[in-house]
Amino acid sequence: MADPKGFLTTGREVAQTRPVSERVKDWNEVYVPGSLLPIISKQAGRCMDCGIPFCHNGCPLGNLIPEWNDYAYRGDWAAASERLHATNNFPEFTGRLCPAPCESACVLGINQPPVTIKNVEVTIIDKAWEAGRVTPQPPQRLSGKTVAVIGSGPAGLAAAQQLTRAGHTVAVYERADRIGGLLRYGIPEFKMEKRHLNRRIEQMRAEGTKFRTGIEVGRDIDAAALRKRYDAVVIAAGATTPRDLPVPGRELKGVHQAMEYLPLANKVQEGDLVESPISAKGKHVVVIGGGDTGADCVGTAHRQGAASVTQLEIMPRPGEERPPHQPWPTYPMTFKVTSAHEEGGERLYEVSTTRFEGDENGNVQWLHLVEVDFRDGRFHPRPGTERRIPAQLVTLAMGFTGTDQENGLVSQFGLELDERGNIARDADYATNVDGVFVAGDAGRGQSLIVWAIAEGRAAARGVDRYLTGESSLPYPIRPTDRALAV
Repeated sequence: MADPKGFLTTGREVAQTRPVSERVKDWNEVYVPGSLLPIISKQAGRCMDCGIPFCHNGCPLGNLIPEWNDYAYRGDWAAASERLHATNNFPEFTGRLCPAPCESACVLGINQPPVTIKNVEVTIIDKAWEAGRVTPQPPQRLSGKTVAVIGSGPAGLAAAQQLTRAGHTVAVYERADRIGGLLRYGIPEFKMEKRHLNRRIEQMRAEGTKFRTGIEVGRDIDAAALRKRYDAVVIAAGATTPRDLPVPGRELKGVHQAMEYLPLANKVQEGDLVESPISAKGKHVVVIGGGDTGADCVGTAHRQGAASVTQLEIMPRPGEERPPHQPWPTYPMTFKVTSAHEEGGERLYEVSTTRFEGDENGNVQWLHLVEVDFRDGRFHPRPGTERRIPAQLVTLAMGFTGTDQENGLVSQFGLELDERGNIARDADYATNVDGVFVAGDAGRGQSLIVWAIAEGRAAARGVDRYLTGESSLPYPIRPTDRALAV
């Protein structure tokens, strides 16, 4: 146990964010560099080293949280890094992007603010990079087996790294021009600077993983032909089909899916564009959807100089405390204020968009909405609450409905789908097609980055066992092992 009295004597502290007036003028991460170092050992000391650490169950990766909290408290950063990497390939990603279901499951959180697990995690890995402890781990021998991984998001990268380290020759196919999937083009720079992603990719290259960009399996290369070329295939293509909003005026210029808007802003930061062709500068912006993707659109609009930003959510505003039907240690739906929301804008709840109104040139100018009540399993408009708000740029951030079925990948492989439209798989992540596996959102549906990495690692074990008859790769979780996890 780190500090036997730590949870009694030390209050919860989190990383400091830079002043809003400063950070909205750039695209750097919102946190004050180095702000965690003076407080992190005491924060790690709040960990109670519980007899039954529910944080393990809250984390899909099964992170060894009490162990690396203890090492961080004692200043043994090398040991903390080793324990952290034992279950997580990319803790610098999860430490910045994961909503931390482990903290919701923290035993201390029953009646006190939980341990700042996420902040401890990111401090450990950042110090490991600074000290040069994160090095390539190439396999000692090659198996002679080949694997193709389709998609380079967190699930695909985790599967590829595990399989490469197991001795297989792995090639990752990515349809975009750069590796990273949503980590590259869906996550804004102010949430995670891409240097963290770039150095992991370089580590993987040094280990032997091959990357093929600008190739879309199903369009540029036939999926069935790819299967014949490799001994196994892992599909980690994500759930990239966005949910649309079929209301009058949807065709107006200025109404875009979030994943049309966010990648262009990231391309500006990559140096590919001088200015985004879809910019919020000087415009009244409306973001439809109250989740993390919507918040990313809000923060991006602020940095592009929007005249105003309004975020719409059809559901009621969550409460500040756990609702009775989501008791500890489950992940509760509570009201959250992200860094993007701290920067301004308005959030409207229990509203539904009825139509868009444009000008004579076909540009969106207004969004018409109505307040709604949810009962009998559907939303009912409240009479007399209709109104319109200015909207010269609208982004749709209402989630995703499943993997892309228009590019031929599903049909060319002959894959079966489950009742939700995701690619069906068994407990070893194997599809109905021999030698073809699926991990991440493509099989699970839209979910969290920590689930994607966990599934990538688990699928890699299934592939390794398929290729060699056994596997010594760590085993984090099966698709059916979902108890208490988000």
